[in-house]
Amino acid sequence: MSILNTNIKFLPSVGEKRAELLKKELSIATFEDLVLHTPFRYIDRTKFYTIAELRKSDVAIDVQIKAKVQHVQLIGEGRKARLVVTVYDGTGVAEMIWFHSTSWVLKSIDREREYIFFGRPSLYNGGVSMVHPEFEAHGMSGGVVSYGVQGVYRSTEALRNNMLGTRAIASLIRVMWQRIEGQIEETLPLWIVHKVGLMSREEALREAHYPQSAERLAKALYRLKFEELFYIQLNLLQAKGVRTERSIGHIFSTVGDRFNRFYNDVLPFPLTGAQKRVVKEIRQNSVTGHQMNRLIQGDVGSGKTIVALLAALIAADNGFQSAIMAPTEILAQQHFESLAPMCNKVGVSVALLTGSTRKKERERIFAELLSGEIDILIGTHALIEDPVQFSRLGLVIIDEQHRFGVMQRAKLHIKGGETPPHIIVMTATPIPRTLAMTLYGDLDVSVIDELPPGRKPIKTIHTREEQRLRVMGFMREQIKQGRQCYVVYPAIDENEKLDIASVEAGAAALAEFFPPSEGYCSVVVHGKMTTKLKDYGMDMFRRGEAQILVATTVIEVGVNVPNATVMVIESAHRFGLSQLHQLRGRVGRGGEQSWCVLMTGDKLGADSRARIEAMVETTDGFVIAERDMELRGAGDIDGTRQSGQAIDIHFSDLARDSQILADARAEAIELLSIDPLLNGGENFQLRVKIAKMRAKESGIEELDLSKIS
Repeated sequence: MSILNTNIKFLPSVGEKRAELLKKELSIATFEDLVLHTPFRYIDRTKFYTIAELRKSDVAIDVQIKAKVQHVQLIGEGRKARLVVTVYDGTGVAEMIWFHSTSWVLKSIDREREYIFFGRPSLYNGGVSMVHPEFEAHGMSGGVVSYGVQGVYRSTEALRNNMLGTRAIASLIRVMWQRIEGQIEETLPLWIVHKVGLMSREEALREAHYPQSAERLAKALYRLKFEELFYIQLNLLQAKGVRTERSIGHIFSTVGDRFNRFYNDVLPFPLTGAQKRVVKEIRQNSVTGHQMNRLIQGDVGSGKTIVALLAALIAADNGFQSAIMAPTEILAQQHFESLAPMCNKVGVSVALLTGSTRKKERERIFAELLSGEIDILIGTHALIEDPVQFSRLGLVIIDEQHRFGVMQRAKLHIKGGETPPHIIVMTATPIPRTLAMTLYGDLDVSVIDELPPGRKPIKTIHTREEQRLRVMGFMREQIKQGRQCYVVYPAIDENEKLDIASVEAGAAALAEFFPPSEGYCSVVVHGKMTTKLKDYGMDMFRRGEAQILVATTVIEVGVNVPNATVMVIESAHRFGLSQLHQLRGRVGRGGEQSWCVLMTGDKLGADSRARIEAMVETTDGFVIAERDMELRGAGDIDGTRQSGQAIDIHFSDLARDSQILADARAEAIELLSIDPLLNGGENFQLRVKIAKMRAKESGIEELDLSKIS
């Protein structure tokens, strides 16, 4: 067994308790996990600042100073106590301040001794201070401070409370490195290492932890990121190639009468160039004899549903049925109400099946599905129930696909019989290109990047609390013109500690601005309500019986009201950028000018301000998605990740490493063009790694390597 598989508890000063904590907090269970826990950022410890330099400008980075302790004072008692250490360096005086660990600092610091302090300086009334700086006696032998490029390791509050902060983790890695040095195996075939000009894996990991220079660190990180992204791309692209080659798919050879009549006589508006392009891509897939697996991504209101319907009409003209699965009953109902009347005009039968469908209607649908009388079945999870059997299922369309698990999609897959149906999955969550290549590299991806003609861009406005009366007045004007308004809150109940606007308090306040006695009608919808009550409230709003819908984010997906022209988002800084964009997409669905009003308090953090500014600057969902990934990083990708998909990213930042991803993908494509099954002897290592990745995706812990050779 490799030493890298050693349990972390056997490392000196770790033990059982700390090992459990490291596993829980950082998923570090073995020596290998710890060596892969590379610094999340690096700091330059080669430069020393003087206090006078810091007083001249507000330095927004961590810096170090060399200064003598002049005065130590503990102010206050108990939890309110703070320790203030006054230091001087010959150019000025600064204060080092601690609110926690004050007893330890008092024991560790001596007056008149020179120390190196490291932290983020701040200026107040011309004075310089640092809160909770790192410190070490200058000239201390055997000290852990490295005066060069130095890594900062990710830790957590729970770990820090158990003396496992960034410096303690660095110390653990140093002890472990002495044991594992020379035993880290190469994980890429040597021909790839030489072809791409990469460092060895051990050299790269050593540099990542202990950089000798900025240049060597850059080469080390490139090596680690390239390998990570190369294997992800190789896995996805090989799976796609094998599936495309081996899978049998229905052939839709005809674009028939019903499609043509619909396109020429029924379609309510001309298709955009992007919609035409995607229909053409679907058409090309459907005549190859291989199963289609295509992702259609497009912004809110870009016309994905009509493209899906045109695909279903092609299926119908070739004698096949289609299933359209939506995540909510109200969205399934909307699809049915908008598509069925158009389909009936060209003789295409459409039915709706949800959890609310009555027994007698269900039985009719089951019978007509088996007889082939129903061409298109629209529904929710009810479509995957056992009694639902198709006569000839040829196409499955899944709306907002990330809301369905792998097993749910698989159940629809097998309803096609021996030949699997073509699959189209749709999402209104724009996905950055690098993320799409990583999450959906095994799918063909179509992008609808144009809005239908006649749609006016939504005007987005940022307002503060003092402008509330103006916002309410604007809503009154819109309602007077026959329009409707959404007001969205981040919470259901009031929370005084967090100072978050809530539906509960908001609905009461709105009733004063828009009293029922004056003819105003507001409905409230939130996640604690029953599905029946939520649907009733949304239906009232959809039918125009209520002018104002007061809600939480339950309306993020699934409400299409063209008459709604105002979206007010309370405490907008509490929402993520992608979520704000999805909420904004609830308006602007008709021909009238629409507005999105972002209400916030006066004080905003840097990230909150950046999100609000991005919303005001653009309505382009793909620009928003890229900005969102820059702000949040790609680690938080559950909103778009396919359930059951295992993608481990230790080193890469998909927001910033697009070029490395492109390099890795290009190498994977070139390799698979020569050796698609990775059968070449020099590629055995690659075949083993891919097999392990797929075993992990399937939940298999132990892999029999003899079956790979």
